[in-house]
Amino acid sequence: MLLSKKITTFVAHCSSVLFLFKRNPYYRLLGDKYFKCVIMKNYDVIVIGAGPGGYVAAIRASQLGKKTAIVEKYNTLGGTCLNVGCIPSKALLDSTHLLEDTHKHAISHGIEIDGNIMVDFAKMVERKQAVVDQNTQGINFLMKKNNVDVFHGKASFTSPTEIQVEGAQPETLSATHFIIATGSKPSALPFITLDKQRVITSTEALSLREVPKHLIIIGGGVIGLELGQVYLRLGAKVSVVEYAPNILPTMDAAISKELTKVLKKQGFEIYTDSKVKEVSRVGDSVIVKADAPNGELVLEGDYCLVATGRRPYTEGLGLEKAGVQLNSRGQIEVNEHLQTSAAHIYAIGDVIRGAMLAHKAEEEGVYVAELLAGEKPHINYNLIPGAVYTTPEVAAVGKTEQQLQEEGRAYKVGQFPMRALGRARASQETDGFVKVLADASTDEILGVHILGARASDLIAQSVVAMEYRASAEDIARICHAHPTYSEAVKEACLDATAKRAIHM
Repeated sequence: MLLSKKITTFVAHCSSVLFLFKRNPYYRLLGDKYFKCVIMKNYDVIVIGAGPGGYVAAIRASQLGKKTAIVEKYNTLGGTCLNVGCIPSKALLDSTHLLEDTHKHAISHGIEIDGNIMVDFAKMVERKQAVVDQNTQGINFLMKKNNVDVFHGKASFTSPTEIQVEGAQPETLSATHFIIATGSKPSALPFITLDKQRVITSTEALSLREVPKHLIIIGGGVIGLELGQVYLRLGAKVSVVEYAPNILPTMDAAISKELTKVLKKQGFEIYTDSKVKEVSRVGDSVIVKADAPNGELVLEGDYCLVATGRRPYTEGLGLEKAGVQLNSRGQIEVNEHLQTSAAHIYAIGDVIRGAMLAHKAEEEGVYVAELLAGEKPHINYNLIPGAVYTTPEVAAVGKTEQQLQEEGRAYKVGQFPMRALGRARASQETDGFVKVLADASTDEILGVHILGARASDLIAQSVVAMEYRASAEDIARICHAHPTYSEAVKEACLDATAKRAIHM
């Protein structure tokens, strides 16, 4: 008891001295050097970056009994996905989808609207921001609920076990383990100057104050197509310039081909096999020049969205002081357990190899947290689904047909069109199809590719099936509710199993 009382008194005395010392102008000069032992906060796990991977890792680590902190350089948590990516883009897509449905389908449903349908674009953007704010507040709540300490400021390693957080209240933190989850940022071609006014990234495209007259999009990937559809629905002319032979070049070729047809029918101008060579701004106009199959392509618009991908964010982290190495692509190098070259430091999400997907980062965050707790976690990178939230949606998991051909693997194909589906007809969403790839001899499902309404939700049953190495016939034998979109997956599996689809 006497010893305990002495310790308590000593700590109180040190705290008083430190308080007085911090008020002294020489604190910044001498504080870290002489009082580090008093002011440093120590943790089991510190997560750098509060995007989907980071905040999920922090929550799981804390759930497993680790004293955990998270550091985020911005004022709000959630990272790119929540603040300027997945969530705000879906909010705008939903708003404009409602507008399009009203224009195209209201009358056929027996709904008559007197007068013109007016769009308050500013209010639409305001709603988008409200959705973002609600979600960021939700993450703040989760941090408190799970006893995760939150620090706002830019983190950099000062040694393998310590970081400096430069924010409104500078902090020095130490930890037994670190998880780097700093994500990525938009990249541009070297000759393109992003003025963020007329030549913009996805971040600026989500907060424009006006609807473009002609939006030129460089890059026919997920970001370009989703934001292109937002502004197309609002009345903009949209031109997409893609270097590869197909839009969504990483997707199954059949999906890309069919989606191209659908988007062109909607009003998209799509130029594939076109290499952009110049982007220039003249006043409020942007001129894009590209080498296309039929000669030089010249487009003039009032906005140009550069959606050529993203690059890992590692600047200013002081990785060299921690002994963390980068690979030739600027990503943090990790082993199969997501350990960096410094064994006590892990990295997850966009900052390492693999697809730049929020749910991939989440899975990696949980994996590392559980690994540190002595558990035996699991990730199957072949079964990370991808989704595109255009109308119609795209979703896929597993191998594409082109990949199976390259591998020389014998396979069979099952396909079912959405136009043959009762629910799709009832909802007037008949574009697209489900494509199932299965092993030619064992019938094991190797890949599922969906173009159609609610594809992003439909893909989940295929992920489950493939995780347990199900055959196409396994899904075909499962009773699916009628009428639902999921019946299309069953029918495609019936087609793959023995060409015995019922409704085709």
